[in-house]
Amino acid sequence: MPDTSPSAVPDSDPVEVPGRRRGFFRRHWGKTLVAAIVFVPLVVFTLWAGATLAFTYSESDRVGYVQKFGKKGWLCKTWEGELQLSTIPGSAPTLFHFSVRNDSIAQEIVRTEGKQVSLHYEQKVGVPTSCFGETEYFITGVRELR
Repeated sequence: MPDTSPSAVPDSDPVEVPGRRRGFFRRHWGKTLVAAIVFVPLVVFTLWAGATLAFTYSESDRVGYVQKFGKKGWLCKTWEGELQLSTIPGSAPTLFHFSVRNDSIAQEIVRTEGKQVSLHYEQKVGVPTSCFGETEYFITGVRELR
Protein backbone atom coordinates (compact mmCIF):
# COMPACT_ATOMS: atom_id res chain seq x y z
CA MET A 1 0.00 0.00 0.00
CA PRO A 2 1.47 3.42 -0.98
CA ASP A 3 2.30 6.03 1.66
CA THR A 4 -0.33 8.82 1.53
CA SER A 5 0.83 10.92 4.44
CA PRO A 6 1.05 14.69 3.75
CA SER A 7 4.85 14.59 3.74
CA ALA A 8 4.89 11.85 1.10
CA VAL A 9 2.64 13.66 -1.42
CA PRO A 10 4.79 15.58 -3.93
CA ASP A 11 4.08 19.30 -4.24
CA SER A 12 4.60 19.49 -7.98
CA ASP A 13 1.73 21.75 -8.89
CA PRO A 14 0.99 24.53 -6.40
CA VAL A 15 -2.68 25.29 -6.48
CA GLU A 16 -4.12 28.65 -5.47
CA VAL A 17 -6.25 27.92 -2.44
CA PRO A 18 -9.16 30.32 -1.88
CA GLY A 19 -8.54 32.47 1.17
CA ARG A 20 -4.79 31.91 1.04
CA ARG A 21 -2.79 35.15 0.68
CA ARG A 22 0.03 35.54 -1.82
CA GLY A 23 3.30 37.25 -0.82
CA PHE A 24 3.61 41.02 -0.84
CA PHE A 25 6.30 41.15 -3.52
CA ARG A 26 4.40 38.75 -5.73
CA ARG A 27 1.23 40.83 -5.52
CA HIS A 28 2.93 44.21 -5.94
CA TRP A 29 5.88 43.37 -8.20
CA GLY A 30 5.32 46.44 -10.40
CA LYS A 31 5.30 48.89 -7.50
CA THR A 32 8.31 47.15 -5.97
CA LEU A 33 10.23 47.38 -9.24
CA VAL A 34 9.46 51.10 -9.65
CA ALA A 35 10.44 51.77 -6.04
CA ALA A 36 13.72 49.90 -6.54
CA ILE A 37 14.49 51.79 -9.75
CA VAL A 38 13.86 55.15 -8.06
CA PHE A 39 15.06 54.64 -4.49
CA VAL A 40 18.15 52.46 -4.92
CA PRO A 41 19.98 55.05 -7.11
CA LEU A 42 18.81 57.82 -4.78
CA VAL A 43 20.23 56.03 -1.75
CA VAL A 44 23.49 55.26 -3.58
CA PHE A 45 23.82 58.92 -4.67
CA THR A 46 23.14 60.16 -1.13
CA LEU A 47 25.71 57.82 0.40
CA TRP A 48 28.29 58.72 -2.27
CA ALA A 49 27.78 62.48 -1.84
CA GLY A 50 27.84 62.18 1.94
CA ALA A 51 31.05 60.15 1.91
CA THR A 52 32.91 62.44 -0.49
CA LEU A 53 31.91 65.56 1.42
CA ALA A 54 32.67 64.04 4.83
CA PHE A 55 36.24 62.96 4.06
CA THR A 56 39.09 65.28 3.10
CA TYR A 57 41.73 64.13 0.63
CA SER A 58 44.08 66.99 1.43
CA GLU A 59 44.10 70.40 3.08
CA SER A 60 46.42 73.35 2.88
CA ASP A 61 46.64 77.13 2.49
CA ARG A 62 47.01 79.28 -0.62
CA VAL A 63 48.18 82.89 -0.47
CA GLY A 64 47.33 85.51 -3.05
CA TYR A 65 44.77 88.05 -4.19
CA VAL A 66 41.13 87.18 -4.87
CA GLN A 67 40.72 88.07 -8.52
CA LYS A 68 37.18 86.91 -9.17
CA PHE A 69 34.46 85.85 -6.73
CA GLY A 70 30.71 85.44 -7.04
CA LYS A 71 27.67 83.23 -6.77
CA LYS A 72 27.08 80.98 -9.80
CA GLY A 73 24.68 78.30 -10.97
CA TRP A 74 21.28 77.77 -12.56
CA LEU A 75 19.66 75.61 -9.91
CA CYS A 76 22.29 75.17 -7.22
CA LYS A 77 23.91 78.52 -6.40
CA THR A 78 27.47 78.19 -5.11
CA TRP A 79 30.20 80.72 -4.42
CA GLU A 80 33.04 80.31 -6.93
CA GLY A 81 36.26 82.25 -7.16
CA GLU A 82 39.81 82.60 -8.43
CA LEU A 83 42.83 83.37 -6.32
CA GLN A 84 45.78 84.93 -8.16
CA LEU A 85 49.01 83.33 -6.94
CA SER A 86 51.97 85.53 -7.84
CA THR A 87 55.39 84.93 -6.38
CA ILE A 88 57.26 87.68 -8.23
CA PRO A 89 55.68 90.98 -9.33
CA GLY A 90 55.46 91.14 -13.11
CA SER A 91 55.48 87.38 -13.63
CA ALA A 92 52.57 85.49 -15.16
CA PRO A 93 50.13 84.67 -12.37
CA THR A 94 48.87 81.21 -11.59
CA LEU A 95 45.17 80.98 -10.84
CA PHE A 96 43.71 78.80 -8.09
CA HIS A 97 40.01 78.07 -8.64
CA PHE A 98 37.97 77.40 -5.50
CA SER A 99 34.43 76.93 -4.16
CA VAL A 100 32.82 78.16 -0.95
CA ARG A 101 29.82 76.42 0.63
CA ASN A 102 29.49 78.63 3.73
CA ASP A 103 27.91 82.10 3.36
CA SER A 104 29.80 83.59 6.33
CA ILE A 105 33.15 82.57 4.79
CA ALA A 106 31.98 84.00 1.46
CA GLN A 107 31.20 87.33 3.14
CA GLU A 108 34.66 87.32 4.75
CA ILE A 109 36.24 86.82 1.30
CA VAL A 110 34.15 89.69 -0.10
CA ARG A 111 35.31 91.89 2.79
CA THR A 112 38.99 91.17 2.03
CA GLU A 113 38.84 91.66 -1.77
CA GLY A 114 41.81 93.58 -3.09
CA LYS A 115 44.00 92.57 -0.14
CA GLN A 116 46.45 89.72 0.17
CA VAL A 117 44.75 86.78 1.85
CA SER A 118 45.51 83.26 2.94
CA LEU A 119 42.73 80.82 2.07
CA HIS A 120 42.58 77.52 3.95
CA TYR A 121 41.03 74.80 1.79
CA GLU A 122 40.03 71.15 1.91
CA GLN A 123 40.22 69.05 -1.23
CA LYS A 124 37.21 66.76 -1.71
CA VAL A 125 37.80 64.23 -4.48
CA GLY A 126 34.89 62.59 -6.30
CA VAL A 127 32.05 64.94 -5.39
CA PRO A 128 29.20 63.72 -7.64
CA THR A 129 27.72 66.97 -9.02
CA SER A 130 28.52 70.65 -9.33
CA CYS A 131 25.62 71.44 -6.97
CA PHE A 132 28.09 71.27 -4.08
CA GLY A 133 30.74 73.33 -5.90
CA GLU A 134 32.33 73.50 -9.34
CA THR A 135 35.80 72.64 -8.05
CA GLU A 136 37.12 70.08 -5.61
CA TYR A 137 38.74 72.78 -3.46
CA PHE A 138 36.41 74.05 -0.70
CA ILE A 139 37.50 77.07 1.35
CA THR A 140 37.09 76.60 5.10
CA GLY A 141 38.95 79.65 6.41
CA VAL A 142 40.13 83.14 5.39
CA ARG A 143 42.92 85.23 6.88
CA GLU A 144 43.95 88.72 5.78
CA LEU A 145 47.74 89.07 5.61
CA ARG A 146 48.43 92.79 5.30
